[in-house]
Amino acid sequence: MIRERFDAFVDKQVGNDLEKRLDVELNEYGFDPWGFHIGTAKIALMITKFFYKHYFRVCTFGINNVPPGKVMLVANHSGQIPIDGMLIGTAMALEPDPPRVVRSMVEYWAPTLPFVGTFFSRVGQTIGTPDNCLRILRKNYGILVFPEGAAGCGAVWSKRYKLQKFGTGFMRIALEAKVPIVPVAVIGGEEMVPSLWNARKVARYLGFPYVPITPTFPLAGPLGVIPYPTKFRLHFGPPIYMDGDPNDEDDVIAEKIDFVKKVLQDMIDDGLQRRTHVFW
Repeated sequence: MIRERFDAFVDKQVGNDLEKRLDVELNEYGFDPWGFHIGTAKIALMITKFFYKHYFRVCTFGINNVPPGKVMLVANHSGQIPIDGMLIGTAMALEPDPPRVVRSMVEYWAPTLPFVGTFFSRVGQTIGTPDNCLRILRKNYGILVFPEGAAGCGAVWSKRYKLQKFGTGFMRIALEAKVPIVPVAVIGGEEMVPSLWNARKVARYLGFPYVPITPTFPLAGPLGVIPYPTKFRLHFGPPIYMDGDPNDEDDVIAEKIDFVKKVLQDMIDDGLQRRTHVFW
């Protein structure tokens, strides 16, 4: 009885027919081949919806630019904690009609954290290997990539909203899968947990890509990494269609990457100019 009431409450928050409207194929137990589980995802969406609507008060712009079917969302990474991926995924589940599951390509080290790997797979996230990406795209799904990787997420305050070096893998995958690239400029993440300095030696000792020193961490302990309630703005740009051989030389691929990077940086700069305040 308690479980039935809880399930009814969750359905009321996220939509009674969500599993029927999502673009995902599930087996009889509610799983897909990558470990996505509709029951877990609905509970997670109910929670992230609160943060999306009330804590970070997310505004989306141009989300209709995302074409149906297979697509690669390419976004800037920031904020020390991967809240940006959570908010983009929540936006794709709440804003479009029909709602969509977008698979975020997570860092290799993330699943090594206790319980994180299983939870990530249950809500649709997966390790960002080329094979995983191609299999997902060939199923006509969407993926979300952060080509800066940990360098973007862990950037210090002096490098805020300046794109770091892009990896080449996403472009080769986009070319092989013949998938449109939609740039997503995330505004608000840099101020969420501002990093003044990266404690590299501590990070290496712990096996982390970075350990940020913030105005409140480590002085305030774990409370020091609670994100500030900055207002997030997500700008979805028009799709970019790239042609070429995925096995081209690095310098040829780099030219294509530089084009996407410039488009995204211009969107970030424009979004910053349009923003009136960090918190509203």
